[in-house]
Amino acid sequence: MLVASDPTLVEPLQTALTLAGYDMETAASGTAGLVRAGASTFDLIILDTDLEDLPRIPRHRRRRYTGIPILHLGTTETLTASLAELGMAGEDYVAKPLRLAEVLVRMRVLLGHRSTAGTLRYADLVIDEGACRAWRGDRELDLAPAEFRLLRYLLLHCEKVLSKEQIAREVWGATRGDNAIERLVSRLRRKVDAHGAALIRTHRGFGYYFGLASS
Repeated sequence: MLVASDPTLVEPLQTALTLAGYDMETAASGTAGLVRAGASTFDLIILDTDLEDLPRIPRHRRRRYTGIPILHLGTTETLTASLAELGMAGEDYVAKPLRLAEVLVRMRVLLGHRSTAGTLRYADLVIDEGACRAWRGDRELDLAPAEFRLLRYLLLHCEKVLSKEQIAREVWGATRGDNAIERLVSRLRRKVDAHGAALIRTHRGFGYYFGLASS
């Protein structure tokens, strides 16, 4: 479901998603989107964070979206206000002005890497969210709590560069110095990439990227 009212956003998205083979419905406000989300089953919600009524919807009412992957679309300002709600399972974002190719990629990630409830997968990496356990192939990873939270966050946002600020907010709920983040990433990288293709990569000056190298 696409929850948006701006025709310059709705019309190209409808065209692109239809051509890509997706069936979609639309809602022109946050309130209408909540009603439809509660009455129907959707695989994904694309939500325009610039909708005028969205800030007026109480947080407890937004929980009706829980369990449905959400792709947030917004300006830098509205996405910054929404970042506190991102980082949960099935949450991602694309900044405006939109690139339709990027929207389609983020949709495939949200739809494709949540194959079973509570289980996240990428290549030969599997995370059991409920049990807080992870495997690389047949090898179980011995992860500390902070390492597990970081790995889960990287996988949820795979094939996308994440800043150190985003990682600190997700792992610790507060800012941390660069050294603390670098040490945590280094420990996790040694465990995850010890016996397989590298998945955790450093993008100097930008942050970290989780994904296989392009062929």
